[in-house]
Amino acid sequence: MTAARTTLRYLMAAFMLGGFVLHFRATGKLVTITPDWVPFPREVVLATGVFELLAGFALLVPRLRWWAGVLIAAYVVAVWPANIKHAVEHIVVPPIPDSWWYHAPRLALQPVIAWIALFGAAVIDWPFARKGRT
Repeated sequence: MTAARTTLRYLMAAFMLGGFVLHFRATGKLVTITPDWVPFPREVVLATGVFELLAGFALLVPRLRWWAGVLIAAYVVAVWPANIKHAVEHIVVPPIPDSWWYHAPRLALQPVIAWIALFGAAVIDWPFARKGRT
């Protein structure tokens, strides 16, 4: 499982770095999909971009890895409302298509992305743990 964890960890770190870049290059577009109940949406978009950078690097530091995995998984769940708003309100954010062919898989894969963070950081072994292992 070590190779799989390592691969997923680097994949997640790259994903987080890409998110950081997106948050700073397309701040205005991300503000449009931020739910109305989020205070200071621009600042939240920028702060979550910084979080993505720091968490992505922390995932690669053995001493910080476990916490990075937990925080990234929580973050993935926390941004789900923005993804739902983006889909349900048909907010056009070029070049992202405004189609359920895009939105449905994106929303469905959100828990998988959280799992990748947790598994890659060795927070969980599921579903690969042997019976009787704690």
